[in-house]
Amino acid sequence: MERKIIAVVGATGAQGGGLVRAILADPNGGFAVRALTRDINSPKARQLARLGAEVVAANVDDEASMRQAFAGAYGAYCVTFFWDHFSPEREQKEARIMAAAARAAGLKHVVWSTLEDTRKWVPLSDSSMPTLGGRYKVPHFDGKGEIDHVFADLGVPTTYLLTSFYWDNLIHFGMGPTRGADGRLAFTLPMDDRALPGIAASDIGACAYGIFKGGAEFIGKTVGIAGEHLTGAQMAAALGRALGEEVVHNAMQPDAYRKLGFPGADDLGNMFQVKRDFNEEFRRPRSVEFSRQLNPALQSFDQWLAANRGRIPVPARKAA
Repeated sequence: MERKIIAVVGATGAQGGGLVRAILADPNGGFAVRALTRDINSPKARQLARLGAEVVAANVDDEASMRQAFAGAYGAYCVTFFWDHFSPEREQKEARIMAAAARAAGLKHVVWSTLEDTRKWVPLSDSSMPTLGGRYKVPHFDGKGEIDHVFADLGVPTTYLLTSFYWDNLIHFGMGPTRGADGRLAFTLPMDDRALPGIAASDIGACAYGIFKGGAEFIGKTVGIAGEHLTGAQMAAALGRALGEEVVHNAMQPDAYRKLGFPGADDLGNMFQVKRDFNEEFRRPRSVEFSRQLNPALQSFDQWLAANRGRIPVPARKAA
């Protein structure tokens, strides 16, 4: 049986890597994977090749490169890389290039990893949060949501995938527990008592694989995924159980979060405020039950913590 090739943009990243592994783990599923990466000689790319992926060099900033990478494929997973450059405009350029390349290649199914345009909820005239970059409220959301239309405009058969907060941010993005002057660990989530949809990064790829297997059922639709919806207090309690030490919830206000000063703090502060203030609207499309239908092995936060607690940086207690 000839297998359908899925070209995976960002194959060595969090989302793409999960999809590559999901396809490789299902050799009888009817799909093969083409892992796209800028550097085919990186350790992560070499590992994917050893696992059986076709690893191909591609550059999302170069349409000719993407056309070549998509040629002969059935479908593609398209994702952008905001945190590499902090530019919504560059994300939009990348999306246009991927959509044009998908059309040129005649792809039968594209899954576009996107997020909401938060300006539909908080217009630029709303002073409850600052406008960033002159035209955004949450740049890493708005740039994606604003460009969704390009796939439909070009007639590309597309599923629009709304992702959720990566629990892996506790490992790689500095969002894990910190230790206060009193010696206690605290987990900061500036959403008061509202629940945050979250997911293991690897499960995003596994859910995307479920979408590709569903095929025509999902083309033209916007779908959301999450592993669990938890409040900051619930996440702190789970962290405490996993780490063997009490973790308290630091219910910082978004405005204070914006002032923390690290790159992207204002963007993330606005993001958390949107998720707090429009909690029902944000959570509604991100069904855990639907996500589990796509990916029966979907992890809960406790399950993810059991597998990853040793990777979460935990500040040591100061000597007395």
